Amino acid sequence: MTRPDHGSQTERETGLAVFQDRLGYHFTHPEYLERALTHSSRGVDNYERLEFLGDRVLGLVIAEILYRSFPFEKEGSLARRHSALACTETLARTARDLDIPAVVIASSAELASGGNKQDNLLADCMEAIIGAIFMDKGYVPCQEVITSLWGDKIYTLSQPPVDSKTALQEWAQGRGLPIPVYEITERSGPDHAPQFKVKVTLKDIEPMESTGASRRVAEKNVAQMMLDSLLEKK
Repeated sequence: MTRPDHGSQTERETGLAVFQDRLGYHFTHPEYLERALTHSSRGVDNYERLEFLGDRVLGLVIAEILYRSFPFEKEGSLARRHSALACTETLARTARDLDIPAVVIASSAELASGGNKQDNLLADCMEAIIGAIFMDKGYVPCQEVITSLWGDKIYTLSQPPVDSKTALQEWAQGRGLPIPVYEITERSGPDHAPQFKVKVTLKDIEPMESTGASRRVAEKNVAQMMLDSLLEKK
């Protein structure tokens, strides 16, 4: 698919129409969708405000679904389900199912660095799209879209996925080692599209480095790299 910021106006409109087919929702005001897909590297008119709104709408919709679907579960169990369904990893996975990386509107530098494929950006876009639907038509369409996209996960996902940093820490603690230490060793690129290089150090293990579009992303990348290396040696 042609990205919405490339090609002719007709190609952009066609690409967004196909995306809305996958989303299961067609916007009355398509400018909301364009804004929801626009990264901050393109300027001030980006997805951040819609992301703020969509985060709250998603939280409420999921809370209502869980309240109605599990009438005998206690608050603690519902909270764990809610956390699993609204976490970055679940949002990013849903975004990839919709092929959001193909329609993200970002600077050339951000796209070249693979920013449109990072979990954090995809999760932000997913929340922004929910916020855009809310602004376009209100709460009920948000309920319908979220129920459709989250599907069986609503009933089967009860624990948040373990991210790579947590998994590496658990590996270390399980062997009586201190927790891993992360250090930024380099920051490059312009302010709108920075790149961070992070080193992870773990006792008795050779340090490793990796990069990412944010400190958090770089830390997760290098943690996964070290974890993969450790597990390969088993």
